[in-house]
Amino acid sequence: MSTQSNSYDVVIVGGGSAGIATAASLLKRRHWLNIAIIDPKDEHYYQPGWTMVGSGIFVMDETIRPQSSVIPAGVTWIKDEVTTFDPDNNSVNLKEGGNVGYDHMVVAPGLKLNLDAVEGLKETLGKNGVTSNYLKETAPYTWKLVQTFKGGKAIFTQPPLPFKCAGAPQKAMYLSCDEWQKKGILADSDVEFCSAGPALFGVADYIPPLMEYVEKYDATLSFGQNLVAVDGDKKIATFASTDAEGNVTKTDKEFEMLHVCPPQCALDFVKNSPLAAENGFLSVDINTLQHTKYSNVFGAGDTIATLNAKTAAAARKHAVVVAENLLSSMDGKELMSLYEGYGSCPLTVTKNKIILAEFSYGGKITPTFPGWINNTFKATRRAWVLKAEVLPWVYWNCMLKGREWYAGSKKKDQNHH
Repeated sequence: MSTQSNSYDVVIVGGGSAGIATAASLLKRRHWLNIAIIDPKDEHYYQPGWTMVGSGIFVMDETIRPQSSVIPAGVTWIKDEVTTFDPDNNSVNLKEGGNVGYDHMVVAPGLKLNLDAVEGLKETLGKNGVTSNYLKETAPYTWKLVQTFKGGKAIFTQPPLPFKCAGAPQKAMYLSCDEWQKKGILADSDVEFCSAGPALFGVADYIPPLMEYVEKYDATLSFGQNLVAVDGDKKIATFASTDAEGNVTKTDKEFEMLHVCPPQCALDFVKNSPLAAENGFLSVDINTLQHTKYSNVFGAGDTIATLNAKTAAAARKHAVVVAENLLSSMDGKELMSLYEGYGSCPLTVTKNKIILAEFSYGGKITPTFPGWINNTFKATRRAWVLKAEVLPWVYWNCMLKGREWYAGSKKKDQNHH
């Protein structure tokens, strides 16, 4: 596709949840905007559904739609990928050659699953009992392993932050254990959750209700254990732990089944660009989501260097804040919309109950729904219905279409600047 001297009011890099939702939110406010989305993929994924694929509740096809079906009407889809940013000249360079110019840009390409960070992982993923709900190719394999498991050692891993969906590594464990308990093989199983972090969950208030299920399934929690290597043929996982003095100890653990949450990092073309923060992610103001140096650049979704949980629920809030602030920037006005760090993690603890964790910056609990739908610190059947039936519908029919149900942004107090 030739893209010489193409220029747009807004160029959006990435056609995932954040990119599509931001385009829809912008058009809802100004339908005449000339917007391009740059994304090479033919398919659009509803990734929050992959935990459900790994536990046999959804099949993978239910979580995939053609990318062409979710690009908002009137938006130009440039089916290519960005290789480098040139923010000083308001343009991006494309893999197929040529560049695209913009007045404003939204950077929303997601993040990278860094499989290379764990020695031997790439070679063995999807076989030898090694799986991950984080990959389209292997989430169905998780369910196959759960069904054929006869007992023995099952290990579930969690890498250091940042990674997508803070609850997904442990959700895989709870749903697997729920199945094994029903089948009567949990008693013959040794289930261990190995997390590089220091605690079961980043927001302390949610730990007691989660611990009830850890105890119910008799799972062992091992903190400060970071997966560094996998030998699929021998079925050995190697973990590194670092003590207070910085000494690293490595431990080998045998397994029958290993569910891995791969380490995650910024995409190379973001990390190696003038737009990156020190950690490689996109450097933005954590409240306005405007770039810290280039005022006509904004970020949304998993790519931004903010401290919120990287979830689709966060992207849904980002889209609204970015749309409102980008238009203010276009009009030369002050940015009034604030993102307060909202993220949500529906923690699936059994096949019909969920603890719906919702929180903002600093671990502040910020529930969306009234108490009768969601008892904040208790696993409920209602929260399950929300996750399994309501939220996928909201995703396809509201979030990607600019219908901002429960997604409004907080406005800056006019008196306090």
